[in-house]
Amino acid sequence: MNTAARTKSADGAVPHCDHTSVGVLIHSGQGLLMFERATPPRGIAPVAGHIDEHGGPEQAAVAETREEVGLDITRLQLVHTQWRPNPCRRTPTGPVGHHWSVFHAEASGTLQPSPREARSPRWMTSEALHQAARRTAAYAGGELRQEGWEQMPGLEPVWCGILNALGLITLAQADLARIEAVR
Repeated sequence: MNTAARTKSADGAVPHCDHTSVGVLIHSGQGLLMFERATPPRGIAPVAGHIDEHGGPEQAAVAETREEVGLDITRLQLVHTQWRPNPCRRTPTGPVGHHWSVFHAEASGTLQPSPREARSPRWMTSEALHQAARRTAAYAGGELRQEGWEQMPGLEPVWCGILNALGLITLAQADLARIEAVR
């Protein structure tokens, strides 16, 4: 998100949600770059953010990657678009969700996560992604209490659906439905 869109306006209002977001899946031989979100909604996620005034999905993907993890995009490939009903701290009322444009990306540079955006960045293997998804399913199913989720979150709920659709994780439809209902 660009700084102007992320910060409160002079009158203290939270920026309006444009209901469009990007996700950037950066792969390496060690796995997929993921981190814990430093701002709501809680969970482990890849680089992501609103398109806002970036000009379009590609520009937003480049800007968000630079802002959140300090890397420079060298190649982008759009791999998924979909409306997902996910919560947004910018939407206190009205429709809840975003039209997502998700990219596979190659990046260069030194990982320099923004403390305001990202906590505990790491390369997650397929098995680690599945473990995090199962933790989200346990939380959505009431098997994990809020305190446990806050201490060690699983995947941010919206990413369970997206990563499942891309074949990067596999969850049962019943688990996906429970996860999607988490608000």
